[in-house]
Amino acid sequence: MQTPSTAIGRGVSTLMFAAMLLVSSTASAAPFTLFESGQVRPLALSPNGQLLFAVNTPDNRLEIFQVGSGGLVHRGAVSVGLEPVAVAARTNNEVWVVNHLSDSVSVVRIDAGGTGGAVVRTLLVGDEPRDIVFAGTGRKRAFITAAHRGQNAPFDPQLTTEGIGRADVWVFDSDNLGTTLGGSPLTIIPLFGDTPRALAVTPDGSRVYAAVFHSGNRSSVVHESLVPNGGEAAGGVPGPNTNFQGVPATEVSVLVRYNGQDWLDVLGRPWTQQMPFSLPDKDVFAISATANPPAQVSGAAGFYTGVGTILFNMAVNPVSGKVYVSNTEGRNDLRFEGPGTFAGGSLRGHTHESRITVLGSGGVAPRHLNKHIDYSACCAPVPNTESEKSLAQPLGMSVSSDGATLYVAAFGSSKLGVYSTAALEADTFVPSTANQIELSGGGPTGVVLDEARGRLYVLTRFDNSISVVNTTTRQEVAHLPMFNPEPASVVEGRPFLYDARRSSSHGDSSCGSCHIFGDFDSLTWDLGNPDGAVKANFNPVVPVLPEFGPDATFGQDTSFHPMKGPLATQSLRGMANQGPMHWRGDRTAGDSAPSVQPNGGAFDEVAAFKQFNPAFMDLLGRSAQLTPQEMQKFTDFALQITYPPNPIRNLDNALTAQQQAGRDFFVNTTSFFQGSCESCHRVDVNANPGEGPFKGFFGTDGKSSFDAEPLFPKVPHLRNMYQKVGMFGAGFPFGNSPADTFLGDQVRGIGFNSDGAIPTLFHFNSGFDFHPVFNAVGIPDSPEGFAAKKNMELYMLAFESNLAPIVGQQVTLSANNGAVAGPRIDLLKQRADAGECDLVAKGRASSYDAGFLYLGSGQFAVDRAALPHVADAALRQAVVQHNGVLTFTCVPPGSGPRIGIDRDLDGVLDGDEAATLSAPTAR
Repeated sequence: MQTPSTAIGRGVSTLMFAAMLLVSSTASAAPFTLFESGQVRPLALSPNGQLLFAVNTPDNRLEIFQVGSGGLVHRGAVSVGLEPVAVAARTNNEVWVVNHLSDSVSVVRIDAGGTGGAVVRTLLVGDEPRDIVFAGTGRKRAFITAAHRGQNAPFDPQLTTEGIGRADVWVFDSDNLGTTLGGSPLTIIPLFGDTPRALAVTPDGSRVYAAVFHSGNRSSVVHESLVPNGGEAAGGVPGPNTNFQGVPATEVSVLVRYNGQDWLDVLGRPWTQQMPFSLPDKDVFAISATANPPAQVSGAAGFYTGVGTILFNMAVNPVSGKVYVSNTEGRNDLRFEGPGTFAGGSLRGHTHESRITVLGSGGVAPRHLNKHIDYSACCAPVPNTESEKSLAQPLGMSVSSDGATLYVAAFGSSKLGVYSTAALEADTFVPSTANQIELSGGGPTGVVLDEARGRLYVLTRFDNSISVVNTTTRQEVAHLPMFNPEPASVVEGRPFLYDARRSSSHGDSSCGSCHIFGDFDSLTWDLGNPDGAVKANFNPVVPVLPEFGPDATFGQDTSFHPMKGPLATQSLRGMANQGPMHWRGDRTAGDSAPSVQPNGGAFDEVAAFKQFNPAFMDLLGRSAQLTPQEMQKFTDFALQITYPPNPIRNLDNALTAQQQAGRDFFVNTTSFFQGSCESCHRVDVNANPGEGPFKGFFGTDGKSSFDAEPLFPKVPHLRNMYQKVGMFGAGFPFGNSPADTFLGDQVRGIGFNSDGAIPTLFHFNSGFDFHPVFNAVGIPDSPEGFAAKKNMELYMLAFESNLAPIVGQQVTLSANNGAVAGPRIDLLKQRADAGECDLVAKGRASSYDAGFLYLGSGQFAVDRAALPHVADAALRQAVVQHNGVLTFTCVPPGSGPRIGIDRDLDGVLDGDEAATLSAPTAR
């Protein structure tokens, strides 16, 4: 009988090295890169109901469970791409997995009995894909959501062109994927929204619904230059305009909301003349799945508006055809932290509303899940009677086959909500703990209904496990942990970001309500506090040239006034090594110790993050701050979240000619004020000693700097500019050019800069009023100046990030696609040789699972200690000779040994553990 070793060895024996793979017998903690990707469809049942499939997001695997009357039994696992977030079963033995970070979809062939499987094809799609459904005639068409960008997209994303949708749905014929490298889609459907997330399909498969993730709430910002100075009395910023000390607030921009015709502020005053664009707020789109090719339904039936601000998931009632959309509504129409009473009301304890919005022939009907909350009361200790009735951040849903019952996974409440669909639609339901099911694991993201066995299966993300719930008794009857490579600091700290029962007095909001899955919400908020005191600013300031004297502030007020005006939500990603936090750097330890890099004084990110603790009381309405021990756990978790690779930059990390010209100007052109752009916006991708996996500086080294805006800001990082594309139209002149004429419908109301009022990076790079560099160096609005600004815009969209663009990218090599896959494998090897990633290969040689780790110089280590290293050419040859299949993936530096050959880092390689049946499983 052929053994795993001989099956692999026969194809590689002629080119093997005598050296053996050396693995320490003592496992040590390897780097774990935390992306905190949000799961969308983490569970799926096979059509015959015999297997349950679950995405193991942190472990980059698909887990397979056998379903029986006695519960779930783990049967196997299959390595897929990085950060899998959704799974759908096309047949009993074919499953598709959406890999968020790898920009790919893994087509997995399942073994008989579900004992394992292998990726047989990898489809390459747009940036950050999130969901998948099968629809159309015979359910043979796969629909996949992705952002309208990415290196694998076969189109120009037109990032600098107004009126372009930023959401796509890719459609594949599952019976004919094509022979190209990444598969040949039937079509790519553009949608006029900002990044799509969830999909849903009607029971007959004829219609697919696609929801925009950051759909917004029609809010935007009037730029400060267009707002009269002098406060509300002068027609400017709504009052109060001083703090309790009587110190006048800084002149700032004004938050406004579009009502379909006019832009109004919180006082109902119109600002339409200052806002040369409109927000149609298209939230959910209807797609004809049977059309050839599939396309958005034409006319008004093709979209729904007013659904919510952040749309998480959808489910279709199989009887009525109504669509349920889980979402949160951001209340940035309210202002200020703290207990004060102001026009529109205080934000304290009322930042978001968790909702299910019902879509049907009667239109759009939002249903507030927590209508029992008395928002006029605040700050009772948690838990309390009111908070325990609340459900926060609804995600996955499932509807019973008779259409009568809706099950909702409340991510922020560690519960399942159970609703009568009739009562939900009529808004007659009464929030009650009697209609909620407690889950032991915490953070439920997805739910699947198994009516044949009277069970619900729920993935709980806090502990990376699966709960089994009895639908009759409404009790959790089993809880099965999946293997989890995350360090304890991640597992223990994650709940502090999302757990609304712990975070807020009403039990309905958390830090994660704005910082969606550790990122931002594409909104601007006025989080000032008129009851706060003015504080001194001790942050270090970027020095100016000696001839301008000792005043690095140019006379600008550097103090932290508590009424800071509208500011856009910032991401929690990549805060390590970036100094003080918030746009002004007002979350800082700059007054407690000398500010010396790294980690001294204002550059101490741990101390800076702990300055957010008061927000639990002032913003979320908690009766007390977190304890020092709790805040330390939150800090340890948050500072590990990192940015993904930049999806605009070429996979070989090279810049285009225009991008390079922009970078050359950014780094080398000296301005009138403070040297080059890079003098303030530092770019240094080399890691500082002791800073872990986070590299250097990405637009800031943590200092503050003079700016023509009224606020004295910390110099911001520039890693996520591509995420903010979609707001076009400035009501103010820039440079020597006039204000924009009316530009019509746009997909976003929040753009660039601290308040989101600047629509494009071209505007950001233009004119003394907004950024002084170009006028200062003598290139205003001339053809040469225009070209320089355009090049700078293109460079900033492709700005350096923590990880090289190759990280996550994949290709599957099979016996018959070597010519197509070969150049892609070569590219992955080249980038690994350059130190930009670790390269692993996972799959099958003959009928045996195998894993490989690229060691450089064309050599791979094998996941069996008895086998020597194997040359790349021999490995590819073995796939052909033994009709194998092997998926090559670039993974974050340092993670290759864990992902490729030793899953649990115990020193016993994966192949050897499998041979002795000791591999880590659901235990």
